[in-house]
Amino acid sequence: MGTGAIRLVVKATFAFWRLGILGIVLAGCLSGQAAAPRGIEFKSWSSFHSWKRSFGPNGELILTSPVVRTTIAWDELIASWNASTPGGTGLRVEARALYPDRETKWYSLGLWSEEGRRFPRTSVRNQKDADGDVATDILRLTKPARRVQVRVALVPNGWEKPSLRFVAISLWGREATQPQLPPDRRAWGVTLDVPNFLQGDYPGGQDSWCSPTSTAMVLAYWSRERKRPDWARSVPEVAAGVMDPAWPGTGNWSFNVAYAGAIPGIRAYVTRFSDLSEVEAHIARGVPVIVSLNYDVLRQKAPGRDAGHLMVVVGFTGAGDPILNDPGSRENQRRAYARLDFIKAWDHSRRTVYLIRPH
Repeated sequence: MGTGAIRLVVKATFAFWRLGILGIVLAGCLSGQAAAPRGIEFKSWSSFHSWKRSFGPNGELILTSPVVRTTIAWDELIASWNASTPGGTGLRVEARALYPDRETKWYSLGLWSEEGRRFPRTSVRNQKDADGDVATDILRLTKPARRVQVRVALVPNGWEKPSLRFVAISLWGREATQPQLPPDRRAWGVTLDVPNFLQGDYPGGQDSWCSPTSTAMVLAYWSRERKRPDWARSVPEVAAGVMDPAWPGTGNWSFNVAYAGAIPGIRAYVTRFSDLSEVEAHIARGVPVIVSLNYDVLRQKAPGRDAGHLMVVVGFTGAGDPILNDPGSRENQRRAYARLDFIKAWDHSRRTVYLIRPH
């Protein structure tokens, strides 16, 4: 192929992505919330003007964020994204840490598509090296960093293209302390009317569907609150849409919020809170919060090897104890747990939450 022909192909490819089919609003925006002394930091983008654009060998558009200087020394990163992936298109989401003298490799935080057939939906195993590793949905570093970059490859399928609406990273640093904050008593005595679904009511759901069942509960709540029946999804639908064959199962945090965030009008992401008062603040505003807990510790038992469980905080008693919808218990579908027991159980996930709400 001659030089002129190569230039023509490059121009055509670039024009192909600029036709407006992609759906990215190229007007840069970086927003975030940070609690530097408390060991957490959250960064998000809803448009991507400031991201560098390049093309991969198969026509994928690669968006690379600017280097983000963090206010904390972070050890762990969880990524979230909201996108539309029609017709077998997909995304590849990556992140890397940057040190003063070098940067790490790009770690894969997931291959994502809504349908999961023509383009794989899977986390990526066997990424461990001297700098860190990815445990399904969490990048863990061996040495804390203060800079980070994110990269997203948008993979087309013929003339079909994915549309990226939102990207976020939640950072956590092990060296910070988190003294208790004053409770937000506006939430005490409040219970949100979140439907309670049971994972055991569905074939295959008994042992491993707590995450999609919790996600379905919150989508059903917003569907009813905002009179948007198109937002509701059945538990089996959510479970099929978040299945991660490399895990294997339906508990991939990033995939659950990606599924919810693919629904037009919904914004969804994983983050970590520094205190229960942040959950209270959301309940006071009418926003239920999905939490990752150690189920054994919550029930005052010795922690088991794999006792992670997703539940929905729907309110607080008048004394400040959290009230939860439990997708795994018919006897205790909705009940209050002692505040200190809840915090101890929540600590096992470093206070991880899903936030799913209207955008």
